[in-house]
Amino acid sequence: MVKKTLKQRIVDSSVVLFQEDGYHNVSVDRIVEYIGASKGGFYHNFKSKDELLYEIHDVFISYVIKQSQEAYDKYDTPITRLCAMLQTLTQVFDMYQAHITVFYEESRSLPEEYSEIIHKKRDQYRDILQKVIEDGQQTKDFRTELPCTIVTMAIVGMINWTYKWFKQSGPLTMEEITEVFTDMVLRAIVTEQAMEEAVQFMVKG
Repeated sequence: MVKKTLKQRIVDSSVVLFQEDGYHNVSVDRIVEYIGASKGGFYHNFKSKDELLYEIHDVFISYVIKQSQEAYDKYDTPITRLCAMLQTLTQVFDMYQAHITVFYEESRSLPEEYSEIIHKKRDQYRDILQKVIEDGQQTKDFRTELPCTIVTMAIVGMINWTYKWFKQSGPLTMEEITEVFTDMVLRAIVTEQAMEEAVQFMVKG
């Protein structure tokens, strides 16, 4: 097993502490005490607790951007690209659920300098997804009467809310939930002429 760096340990422990007691109720002193490190070690990796909260977000949004771009480059049809990106986006809620929960609950605490960077990264992800929808409308795989921007935001909004209700101990795995999301999205936006390709990704009745 690869040993975690001090920076990774700080991020992981702060996620636990922020979930338990809230961002404002956890001090830097408590974080370093929790992991047996020094304040000097903390400030060597983060200039402030605000930067730490930003890093918690950056861990998962950077993963989503990287995986989404790789999916776009790997596949060559709008439908396969969309399905791969849906899998990436839902997977991150399984892998980084604690990070995402902390960030969404505490994001209002971030100063503007970090909020601007976060908005740019989120726009970067949405741009990749929207490009897939636009490509699909141009190839007549996706319904052209649906506004591309609204389709994109609807997909992002539906999946983003997963952090509120998904439980790893629940009756469905994230893979099974992803199949449901994929089925719903494809049935809503795929044209009749493209349904033959899309049906392989739908839930089997």
